[in-house]
Amino acid sequence: MIMRVAAVAKDVRISPRKVKLVVDLVRGKKVDEALNILRFLPTPAARAVAKVIKSAAANAENNFQMEPAELKITQIFADEGHTLKRFRPQARGRVNPILKRSTHISVFVEEEGSGT
Repeated sequence: MIMRVAAVAKDVRISPRKVKLVVDLVRGKKVDEALNILRFLPTPAARAVAKVIKSAAANAENNFQMEPAELKITQIFADEGHTLKRFRPQARGRVNPILKRSTHISVFVEEEGSGT
């Protein structure tokens, strides 16, 4: 039986467009390899993604007694979350919108020898 373990971070205050660039780098990698890659990325999105990957690994270890060294990221995606709408005054009484976007980051891990 294949056991998928999940972790989700909701409403991370980084644009999904920026998070997806980081997520694409670690998809399909082993957990420890993914964390090594993220450690050296200069973007704040890397820290947020690393936090969710660590959480998924901890869930697998503590809730399902899986070996952390054997875990592989099978699915990881960044979906659009809530958007805060703010306005900036412009010339001649007009306003321009400011969209403060957020992201839902989802990570699924499995043990490497479990088939898929």
